[in-house]
Amino acid sequence: MQKVRHTPVAPTRTQRLASGGEIDAHRHDDHQIVYAGRGTISVTTDAGSWVAPATRALWIPAGTVHRHQAHGELDLHLVGLPAPVNPLGLDKPAVLSVSPLLRELIIACTRTPEDDSPPHRRLRAVMLDQLKTAPEQPLHLPAPTSPLLRKLHDILRADPADNRSLDELGRQIGAGARTLSRHLRDDLGLTYPQWRTQVRLHHALVLLAGGTPVTAVAHRCGWSSASTFISVFRRTFGHTPGSVPTP
Repeated sequence: MQKVRHTPVAPTRTQRLASGGEIDAHRHDDHQIVYAGRGTISVTTDAGSWVAPATRALWIPAGTVHRHQAHGELDLHLVGLPAPVNPLGLDKPAVLSVSPLLRELIIACTRTPEDDSPPHRRLRAVMLDQLKTAPEQPLHLPAPTSPLLRKLHDILRADPADNRSLDELGRQIGAGARTLSRHLRDDLGLTYPQWRTQVRLHHALVLLAGGTPVTAVAHRCGWSSASTFISVFRRTFGHTPGSVPTP
């Protein structure tokens, strides 16, 4: 990432982004909660990318260089927290499950960020309490450092439906399946099927945010059937792809 903006105070506000809109690479001295009340938001750092639909929020620790991208029309809610205030105790980005109550608290706190009245401060305190119990979700797509895995990553990102075996893909990039498996384990801590599923789910979220039908998403992301895709999606996100809430 180049030309990184340094905005010391992480803003608390609501803003809208058109589909495909971006907020360029920047960092804060504060922590930040990023929540898309409508659409799907992706956040990219040097360590990889995180994608969150309206049932998830992103935790961005202080000092993390990151950029945002909107998938679908986006209602973006940003909550800045001073560095000493870390209700999650996390020093790395994470995706958090957002309950209906937490959703409304985030929206309320970002609707009138300049309000410093006692009721608003109490509202913010309840939001912080809810954040403490928000379960972390496994939606991180780690960025590989191995040159071989970067080549493999480029292939899968270009066509998530590529169902070739690791051995077949390895022949294309000049490495054996055992070598690639070892790199995946050492570099990312994942097996090839686990990593490929993460790539596909990230791509699926982007397609769904753009209004692509579920059956088409399943096909374009490499699942054998819509029912298989729905099962994997439900197991990962806790709901079916057709039931992502909207405001």
